[in-house]
Amino acid sequence: MYIKQVIIHGFKSYREQTVVEPFDHRHNVVVGRNGSGKTIQFVLSDEFSNLRPEQRHALLHEGTGPRVASAYVEIIFDNRDSRLPIDKDEVVLRRLIGAKKDQYFLNKRSVTRSDVTNLLESAGFSRSNPYYIVKQGKINQISTAPDSHRLKLLREVAGTRVYDEKKEESTNILRDTEGKLEKIDEFLHTIEERLQTLEEEKEELKEYQKWDKLRRSLEYCIHDRDLKDTKRKLEELENRLNNFDEEQKKLTSKVKEATDEAKRATKHLKDAKKDVQTAKDEKETISVEKEQLLKEKTRLDFIIKDLTDEVLGDNKSKDRAEQELKKLEETIKSKEKELEELKPKYEAQKKKEEECTRELSLKEQKRKELYAKQGRGSQFTSKDERDQWIQKELRSLNKQIKDKTEHRDRLAQDLKKDADRRMQLEKQIEDQTSELERQRAAIDDYNKQYYEYKKNKDSYQSSRNELWRKENSLQHTLTSLKEELAKADQALRSMAGKAILNGRDSVRKVLETFRQRGGQYADLAKNYYGQVIENFQCDTNIQTAVEVTAGGRLFFHIVESDKIGTQILKEINNQKLPGEVTFMPCNRMTVRDMRYPSSSDAIPMVNKLEYDDKLDKAMRYIFGKTLICRNLEIATNISKQYNLDCITLDGDQVSSKGTLTGGYFKNVRSKLEIQKQRNEFMEQIKDTEEQLTALRDQLRDIEGKINVVVSEMQRTETKNSKAKGNFDKLKADIRLMKEELLGIERYQGPKERSLAQASSNLEAMQTTKDGLEAELHQELLSQLCVADQHEMDKLNDDIRRLTQENKSAFATRMKLEADKNKLENLLTNNLIRRRDELIQALQEISLEERKRTLENSRQELTGIEKRLDQLNQDFKAMDKKVQEAVRRQKLAQEEVEKWRSQEKDAQEKLDNDAKDLSKVSQKQTVLRQKVEECTNKISELGAIPNPEMISKYMAYSQKNLFKELEKANSHLKKYSHVNKKALDQFMSFSEQKEKLVSRKQELDKELEKIKDLMRGLEQQKCHDIEFTFKQVSMNFSEVFKKLVPSGHAQLVMKSADGEELRRTSDINADSFTGVMIRVSFTGRGEMREMNQLSGGQKSLVALALIFAIQKCDPAPFYLFDEIDQALDAQHRKAVADMIHEMSKDAQFITTTFRPELLEHANKFYGVKFRNKVSHVECVSREVARDFVEDDTAHA
Repeated sequence: MYIKQVIIHGFKSYREQTVVEPFDHRHNVVVGRNGSGKTIQFVLSDEFSNLRPEQRHALLHEGTGPRVASAYVEIIFDNRDSRLPIDKDEVVLRRLIGAKKDQYFLNKRSVTRSDVTNLLESAGFSRSNPYYIVKQGKINQISTAPDSHRLKLLREVAGTRVYDEKKEESTNILRDTEGKLEKIDEFLHTIEERLQTLEEEKEELKEYQKWDKLRRSLEYCIHDRDLKDTKRKLEELENRLNNFDEEQKKLTSKVKEATDEAKRATKHLKDAKKDVQTAKDEKETISVEKEQLLKEKTRLDFIIKDLTDEVLGDNKSKDRAEQELKKLEETIKSKEKELEELKPKYEAQKKKEEECTRELSLKEQKRKELYAKQGRGSQFTSKDERDQWIQKELRSLNKQIKDKTEHRDRLAQDLKKDADRRMQLEKQIEDQTSELERQRAAIDDYNKQYYEYKKNKDSYQSSRNELWRKENSLQHTLTSLKEELAKADQALRSMAGKAILNGRDSVRKVLETFRQRGGQYADLAKNYYGQVIENFQCDTNIQTAVEVTAGGRLFFHIVESDKIGTQILKEINNQKLPGEVTFMPCNRMTVRDMRYPSSSDAIPMVNKLEYDDKLDKAMRYIFGKTLICRNLEIATNISKQYNLDCITLDGDQVSSKGTLTGGYFKNVRSKLEIQKQRNEFMEQIKDTEEQLTALRDQLRDIEGKINVVVSEMQRTETKNSKAKGNFDKLKADIRLMKEELLGIERYQGPKERSLAQASSNLEAMQTTKDGLEAELHQELLSQLCVADQHEMDKLNDDIRRLTQENKSAFATRMKLEADKNKLENLLTNNLIRRRDELIQALQEISLEERKRTLENSRQELTGIEKRLDQLNQDFKAMDKKVQEAVRRQKLAQEEVEKWRSQEKDAQEKLDNDAKDLSKVSQKQTVLRQKVEECTNKISELGAIPNPEMISKYMAYSQKNLFKELEKANSHLKKYSHVNKKALDQFMSFSEQKEKLVSRKQELDKELEKIKDLMRGLEQQKCHDIEFTFKQVSMNFSEVFKKLVPSGHAQLVMKSADGEELRRTSDINADSFTGVMIRVSFTGRGEMREMNQLSGGQKSLVALALIFAIQKCDPAPFYLFDEIDQALDAQHRKAVADMIHEMSKDAQFITTTFRPELLEHANKFYGVKFRNKVSHVECVSREVARDFVEDDTAHA
């Protein structure tokens, strides 16, 4: 064993935590201006045991920065040799000191100072030899100490303190014994004087004793008769009480049964109330749904009525429209036929009229030109002037012809374009009409799909609502179960303690963490088996016995091995989880096979438990040594016989060690019962959560289907809206194209007339041109030529004829045109427009859609009516269920009241019996007092009188006995002056005298034994001092010889007269007055005493004495604080060699300012002091020498 490491924090100049590098097991040297000697002394020595507040403050660091509140020094011992009685290779001892507190910690566990002292003494650190720590100044103190001080030191090493304490104790006992002997002598003298006086009163007393004997005999008979009578009455009361106990047990059992039944009935009542509430909630849900469905049904009824009316109206309107359209089509066909027949006539007449008009215009133009030609003779004076005018007119006419030609071509092109556009529009109208019908069919399909999707959606929503109701019911059930579980947990927490239950919760969190990590951590979680209370089942009647037997172990945690428990605890500490946890590792438990009695009155408790086979060791560890017995007497006998713990069903225990434990156990709140309820609640919660999970999966599935259907409905509605938009756009386009077509047809006639007029004008202009060209270069005449005159006449005839024909053609054309316009107007503005309106109306009458809407509404109404029928049935069933639940609630309430009433009656009877018991107990107490009184009176009578006299008076009646007693008392009055107790006093004093004489003899013997003991202690003390003196003296001579090879030394014991003592066998220890030292450093000349030596020589002698003492009582390690301070170099080297030699068997930690101790040391530590703070570091031998040289230079 040796000091392995030292840790310092806040102590003296060590502000921060300083961890010293591990020490060597042999010699370690600490160098520096500020050593660490006081740190180890602070923990191990008694010097710092009783500190005042100012001394405590002085030990705390006072350097720069905030002041430390506490400091500690921690020493780590290497205990591989098991010198310290602790089963660990390392032992950590810490002393913590603050302004007020002072604590010791052993392996992080708080211990007392005496525990530390006893531990160190068991390892060889003797309190009688404190020189395993030699602090600064101790050498100087020993070197200058007087001889008496060295004798005191020798006494401490020899351990004479024990003898002194025993001697002092024996002296005190001797003093007490002598005082007792003196008191006994005084008592004997007084008793002798009193006996002489009583001898004189004896004669007169004899007569008195005769009558007193008669009186006592009579009183004995009276009291004895009363005593027997009272005992008989008392026995009767006790029999009644015994029966009362049985009755009380029955009543108690009845109260317990009524309480249990009341609890069960209360639970049933609670369940019934829950069922009533659930049924009412379901009924309310059904009622709400029913109300909603009724509203929906009413809405659908109105919709169906409106749709039915609309469909009927649409049918009638459609029939009327179709009939009217049919008639209209016939009329249109007839009118169109008439128009077709009239149009050729009109066109022919129109053509004829136009021809006549054109020809008339030409003729008139020709005649006009001839008149102009006739007038040009008078208009112009010459041919050339005329020709110029003609050429000018020709130029103008050519221009007009060109413009008119272009105008005619444009009209012809416009008519051609109108014809092409009309054909194109007719084709587009036909195509758009087909597309319109296709869009109408698509709209019908989309509506049909939409209603199908809506039907599916309603079906899914109905299923979802049903699942919601089930989910709500299960959620209520789950919430209720969790509340019950929380109540059970709270009850268990209040019984087991918050820390234990917090520990259970922390373990569960850790196990969940392990399972999430997986791998080896998951295997760790599998090897955790739970708490003891969770792993077995037992009958209700033995629950009290099981709970009392297990006690707090019910909440221990069972694991496969200690490794599992260690891992769980580490994780709890890592996560900083709260609670208290105790593990039972199966691999560390040892269970021996028990021999159980084969008796029906005692059953092994472990046989009545149900548990898993893998937990057999744990269960036998807790319950295997306990028997359940029928009663306490059987338990006591079996426990003695088989050395087993026994317990009754009521919880009374008999330990195998002989102790009895019992009392009343209130079974209202049983831990096992609560745990059983917890298990049931947890199982129900698990089942309910599984059902809820399955239900929610179904809900998610239906929600998905509803979402799909809604999505399809939205897509269908989008397509329908798009189709309706296309339909409306097509209708608008067709209407616009028809209007455009009508415009083309409306403007075709005027354009054709304009074209004909342009052509006619062009011909007239061409004719004029031809005439002017023909006239050009002709002779200028004042009259027409014959040919021109002849042509004029012909033209006049033709004009008259054409005018007449034109008038006739115009009249005919106007008549035909009026008929045509009338027919066209009838067709266009009336018949065709009405036909279009009817077709539009028939298109707008969406009969199929309305019928489909009506059919869907009727189907929806049928579904609602079916659902309403189902809801009505469910409502009736739920109403019956509510009534049944209310009935069960009422029955449960009556059951609760019945059992509460029975409980109350039984309790009242129990209380009344208890009151009766109190009266009986009072009477019993009175009788017992009377028995005691009679017994005391009989006892006061003294010795029993003559049996013959007793037998004689026993035959007397009670009345005669009192008469005889009165007569005896009257005689006794005559001797009232007599000392009635003279004889008794004489006998009493005689007995006291004998006892005192005997006691005096015993005390004389004890006094002699005490003196012998004191002499023996004195001899043993002298022997130990002599033995120790010889050992120390021999070791001192040897050590001094090694330190000073040329010298020699010896110890001399001095007596009271100053002489040397050669023999100590016949003298008292108090004769020793001191230990003198004689030394010679040269080996020549006289031996010198300490006061004749120099300072360095004194220090060397003192060190030799310390080494000698240490050899007598060796310690595992030594701490020397600057022991070489006063030595010269030669002697320092000798001391260093001595320490090196002794370090083979013990560890040395020395502090020094000299280089000699560094030569043979094994490890070196340097202490630096900067800013009022010390720092320790391991250094090499050379650096240590530098430290020493630096310190020497500073010194």
